[in-house]
Amino acid sequence: MPNYSIIHKQDIFITEKYRPDTGKDDLSFLSRSFERHFNERPYLNHTCYLFLTKTTKERSRQQSNWNTLCRKFLVPKEIQDKETMERFMESVGQFESIVNDGGLVRLERLATEEITGTENEPGIIERYLTLSTDGSVMLQDMQLNPDEMRIGDKRLCLHTLSDLDDLPGKVRTDGRYERLSTDRSDCRLSYASPVGIMLPCDHIYNQ
Repeated sequence: MPNYSIIHKQDIFITEKYRPDTGKDDLSFLSRSFERHFNERPYLNHTCYLFLTKTTKERSRQQSNWNTLCRKFLVPKEIQDKETMERFMESVGQFESIVNDGGLVRLERLATEEITGTENEPGIIERYLTLSTDGSVMLQDMQLNPDEMRIGDKRLCLHTLSDLDDLPGKVRTDGRYERLSTDRSDCRLSYASPVGIMLPCDHIYNQ
């Protein structure tokens, strides 16, 4: 990726109830029984987004109290340069090809309408700001108080891990999960699984 690029990975975990797919005619007896067995059982639905953003050298020097209202142009001149953006989009395409060629995960590029939304369907920005995952998004009040942050009737609790002193000296890529491991097989989970799939509540994990 070019200089001053930001890679932001966002994992959204929302509690939902399993809906069986019993309408297929080719389901076997065991498959149909499997679907009925898990009917209406709660589970954490996982959605992952990977945001690639092009910034500038000036952006790296900005602090949290930086205000855009005093600027004539919100978008930096470098970002408005056509050649710069073409090189960035080429790098994004190469990044996408490398990940997809690995075969373990697959990236699907979002269309503009999926990001900003349309008149009938909300985009990911609108869903994120309303903490909604379905297609029905309603305008809700947002409260940003020193002791509480709330969107509608949903209260938020934020935890930030940014100080290196709070991190262990060594970090492994994965670890053995004893509850699902046996003498003959290991169940390996990511070191971040305690704040990911192992956290039994609705949450958003940003890194």
